[in-house]
Amino acid sequence: MVSQTIDLLKNELPLEQESVVLPDDVVTGLVLVDIINGFCTVGAGNLAPREPNRQISGMISESARLARLFCDKELPVMAFLDSHYPDKPEDPYPPHCIAGTDEANLVPALQWIENETNVTIRRKDCYDGYLGSMEADGSNVFVDWVKNNQIKALLVVGVCTDICVLDFVCSTLSARNRGFLAPLEDVILYSRACATFDVPLHVARNTKGALPHPQELMHHVGLYMAKERGAKIANEVSFGASK
Repeated sequence: MVSQTIDLLKNELPLEQESVVLPDDVVTGLVLVDIINGFCTVGAGNLAPREPNRQISGMISESARLARLFCDKELPVMAFLDSHYPDKPEDPYPPHCIAGTDEANLVPALQWIENETNVTIRRKDCYDGYLGSMEADGSNVFVDWVKNNQIKALLVVGVCTDICVLDFVCSTLSARNRGFLAPLEDVILYSRACATFDVPLHVARNTKGALPHPQELMHHVGLYMAKERGAKIANEVSFGASK
């Protein structure tokens, strides 16, 4: 039934993806969204997968590969890490990724980036990394990162496709459209390096407060909505010469 629904959705909401070549002479920034233990490591917390998950594992592998490529090229990388305080719940979700715990830390495959000089780490206490970059004085760490590095294209990866990734992409595109992020032009979402979680209907029905969240369906919806806002959706990413 779920697979039939997904097929129906994809027929009604077809998503055209493209192979994107990132020009070597254009500054592209990589944004890693919430690739942390609390969302990605089996058994690591209330919102972590309960068992190995192919979509999440693939996302981690592709994100780590891209991070290594960007670091080798000394291109700017920003990593958002979900980090919450116990007295500030994020409804409707249970406590998760509490600051100071291993849940709020990068997955093992990405911990090495903490020592890279081209990487900026930003801990956030909300879904949206754009809003989570706001400082008390009104400045924005993400906006400054884009401007200081003269970033013209953003490649966005991580979790969850339809929540934190989508929220960040939508805010970034709105800010770009308002002229707040010059010289940024393109926001690219790489589908193979994004993932979301899976709560089947039968599990949600037997879990108080839970909502059904079929993984493949919601992943598709997240990508579709990002494209609807103006993001490019890529199924392949490479570097090359400008056309």
